[in-house]
Amino acid sequence: MQPIMKIICPGCGLVLSDLGGPTHEYMESSPACWAMYGEVLAREYSDVTYRAVHHLTVDTYAVQHPGRYSPQSTQSVAAHLISLYLVLELGYSSTRATAALKAAVELGEFEWLEPPRSLGELTVEHVGHAANAVEHIERVHEWAVSTWNAWSEHHAQVKEWAAQAIMPRAGSRS
Repeated sequence: MQPIMKIICPGCGLVLSDLGGPTHEYMESSPACWAMYGEVLAREYSDVTYRAVHHLTVDTYAVQHPGRYSPQSTQSVAAHLISLYLVLELGYSSTRATAALKAAVELGEFEWLEPPRSLGELTVEHVGHAANAVEHIERVHEWAVSTWNAWSEHHAQVKEWAAQAIMPRAGSRS
């Protein structure tokens, strides 16, 4: 019997079996981490109760797997960090955060934020082992907070981008 090889995810650092397989085009991850993320998404798509935190799941995974500098990854990290800020610190709903995220992307002038050494203590694995919907929702929130806090050195820049994106909409209520 051959030993199972392990691989470290280049994004979040999660150590999983080396499965081989697909990954995202610019969010760098191991195939096993990408597959686990897919399982979490499948759970959220298949049950409306889990879907309540889908937006946070996507934002968190994206900023925990920032990839390398490119126009796509620069925009992705900036937009998803803005969304995390709006939801976690300002209490925006996912619908409202999505609208602000779209406005931010339309403004479009983002700079590459050098990823922190650690992208958070928790990973998608924390969510993947949830036993039920309540635990899943709690774990997504814990993972999101852990990941958002890991990017603390860039919070001022993210807040500035968010302010630019929501300023034109400040007078309108949605």
